[in-house]
Amino acid sequence: QVQLVQSGGGSVQAGGSLRLSCAASGFMYNVYTMGWFRQAPGKEREGVASISAGDPGTTHYADSVKGRFTVSRENANATLSLQMSSLRPEDTAMYFCAKCTSRWRRCALVGGDYSDWGQGTQVTVSS
Repeated sequence: QVQLVQSGGGSVQAGGSLRLSCAASGFMYNVYTMGWFRQAPGKEREGVASISAGDPGTTHYADSVKGRFTVSRENANATLSLQMSSLRPEDTAMYFCAKCTSRWRRCALVGGDYSDWGQGTQVTVSS
């Protein structure tokens, strides 16, 4: 049974930093692309960052977070992380980690490419 359990997040002032973590279990973590998505109230879900299978994986970022967010993975303990710096009020959203549908597939930053999701964690950035 696939499980993605998120931790981290919270509230911070603009310019601050937060770190999100996602503990994975129930599948062969190291062979799946993993992603981070976010959804703000009244807005569509947005792909934030992804990291491919392997060590190290290849990363991809939404233009809106490039240079500010860093996605990483620890295959030994099946953990996915998102380090967020220089946060802006527009980064406020519920953040979700997600697992790609198929092993070794280079999933894009679109929700349909992912089959399993974490429970979500709130990030609030105040100005």
